[in-house]
Amino acid sequence: MYHILYNPFAGNGRGEAQAHRLDEIYGKDNVEYHNMTQIESYGDFFARLPDDDKAVVVGGDGTLNRFINAAEGVDFRHEILYYAAGSGNDFLKDLEIDKNSPPIPINKYIVNLPFVTINGKTSRFLNGIGYGLDGYCCEEGDKIRKNNGKPINYTPIALKGLLYDFKPVDAEITIDGVKHTFEKIWIAPAMHGRFYGGGVMAAPRQDRLNEEGTLSVAVMRNLGRLKSLTVFPTLYKGNHVKHTDIVTIMTGKEITVSFNRPTALQIDGETVKNVTSYTVTSAKKAAVLSAE
Repeated sequence: MYHILYNPFAGNGRGEAQAHRLDEIYGKDNVEYHNMTQIESYGDFFARLPDDDKAVVVGGDGTLNRFINAAEGVDFRHEILYYAAGSGNDFLKDLEIDKNSPPIPINKYIVNLPFVTINGKTSRFLNGIGYGLDGYCCEEGDKIRKNNGKPINYTPIALKGLLYDFKPVDAEITIDGVKHTFEKIWIAPAMHGRFYGGGVMAAPRQDRLNEEGTLSVAVMRNLGRLKSLTVFPTLYKGNHVKHTDIVTIMTGKEITVSFNRPTALQIDGETVKNVTSYTVTSAKKAAVLSAE
């Protein structure tokens, strides 16, 4: 039996309808649907399933983020699969899998995930933490969605931010205890995968399964507004790294980014407002800290 875990809010509210596409793949007699918003305990949910049953998570990056945090501490003995049905699919882009592909097994990708701590609250993340212009875009997109409920086109939002609305910030970035200072930062995301923000390849060399368990932080700074219009599009191909005068990418197992004024932040596409700093910790570093 395949247990379909769907997020009704995914895909701009089409999550349940998109989940039922799996009837054609598995057959109606072999599937059972579960609204993820109604599952109180994933520990109890999986404990009740026969060993041969499988679970399919249906949604986008935000749905996967909610699943990995809600299922924190669950020792998965069942095969977990993922079927893309969201507006954001950076996880699949990182795996180089088409969003229209059949469900894929993801057990090895949802263990040993890094942590992010913001204002004393700690959670897991799957792809990346966006801070700066990307957080601004998510915040502005949320405002538009609240007002009209329509799908969001982030391109005009980003252009507005680049041209006049977003104000670059100064930052102190501490990586494994070593401090770095930067002025006029536009973005400073911490990455577990290569992609975030709907196809932005912020960290082209980041490997989510790397043996060292390191994360990457990509810093773009000291960039004039007019030049930004030519440089920012290169982020989608990862070619921004060629601009070494304005782009710095560093790696580490514990990274803290502190801005000199509150700025919106996004975690796998979910917005957090008025953030002055965040800390990301790799799973291996977290294990060492907990053992001390």
